[in-house]
Amino acid sequence: MVRGKTEMKLIENATSRQVTFSKRRNGLLKKAFELSVLCDAEVAVIVFSPRGKLYEFSSTSMEKTIDRYRRHAKSGINNNEVTQQWKFEAASMSRKIESLEVSKRKLLGENLESCSAEELHEIEGKIEQSLCHVRGKKNQLLEEQIATLKEQEQTLMEENALLREKCKLQSQLRPAAAPEETVPCSQDGENMEVETELYIGWPGRGRTNCRSQG
Repeated sequence: MVRGKTEMKLIENATSRQVTFSKRRNGLLKKAFELSVLCDAEVAVIVFSPRGKLYEFSSTSMEKTIDRYRRHAKSGINNNEVTQQWKFEAASMSRKIESLEVSKRKLLGENLESCSAEELHEIEGKIEQSLCHVRGKKNQLLEEQIATLKEQEQTLMEENALLREKCKLQSQLRPAAAPEETVPCSQDGENMEVETELYIGWPGRGRTNCRSQG
């Protein structure tokens, strides 16, 4: 049966990704061992899993192989080697970013199917610790707001007291109002009638008496 070509992209399913990593990691380490034995080559392989676990293989000594690589890199690095090194670093950074994305999704409660009980306990502890930090920051902000409101309340009370004192002084300095003039009236509240006599003619002679009531 002919195996189909695998598309080179991230496997979205976490379980399938873990299974593929285990199989290909073992195949890579096996090929490195075969290469070192069949060709008498000095081979060293370092692999970090998405969870940060280290897997390595060295035909001699890992430290000696790394030191040899460093001496060789310092002695003569051409442009192609620099490019390859940059690609290696870029791939390493990409793996780290992917690992952080996986951790973030787990903290959000996603893709937990492949997690063990220990990993879930560790994730739970991180979430509780983050929650404590968030609550502490929230309480700090609330206390600061309460203190600010109390200061504003005290300032308003002082301003209100000053306004009351100012109004009191103004009322004391205001002149008394003049008494109003009253019009006399009778006891029953109606105007009193006044009788007058009017005489027409010369004094001492017959006069016509006219009486008018005002």
